[in-house]
Amino acid sequence: NIAYVQLYNFYERAPFLFNRAAVGILLQQADGMILDLRNNPGGFLNAAVNIAGWFLENGKLVVTEEFRPGAGEAEEFEAYGNGLLKDKPVVILINAGSASASEILAGTLRDHRGIKLVGDKSFGKGTVQELLELSGDAMAKVTVAHWRLPGGNLIEENGLEPDVEVSLTDEDIENDKDPQLEMAIEVLKRELGIAN
Repeated sequence: NIAYVQLYNFYERAPFLFNRAAVGILLQQADGMILDLRNNPGGFLNAAVNIAGWFLENGKLVVTEEFRPGAGEAEEFEAYGNGLLKDKPVVILINAGSASASEILAGTLRDHRGIKLVGDKSFGKGTVQELLELSGDAMAKVTVAHWRLPGGNLIEENGLEPDVEVSLTDEDIENDKDPQLEMAIEVLKRELGIAN
């Protein structure tokens, strides 16, 4: 009785869609959950913080936005919400396409709850950027801050190393196999004490 949820991005509707899925998981009384963040490029930070509130107690640090010296005080973003999945066993799938907000959610859940990450190393996109208008209709993107996880790690250029590394090959895809998902199920079953 394992729930599977795949999030494709963290844009405006992501919290609403996740809420709908989470209510279904609770109603079906799933024993555990696999959260698939593979190839999720991120989106809005607030969406990741909102969703983290399902898995963490209110007030738990989700991520810190640290500015370059002289550019402002660091800002901490804390979990808020109902925390209804905070005791639910979870395994998270990541890969090189998991970036930004997906790395924040995966990283903070591992830091606070020891949730296992399965798959490949994530992308390593952990900066806050602003667009500056230049003359001649030109624009420049300037990095103004970076994100630090609760455990102290910077996401930028480091990414998240999976706890269980499993690659997905072209041959796997051609043969409609998903060894990463299969391993995530095995890891979750071990946590649930379910023998094969």
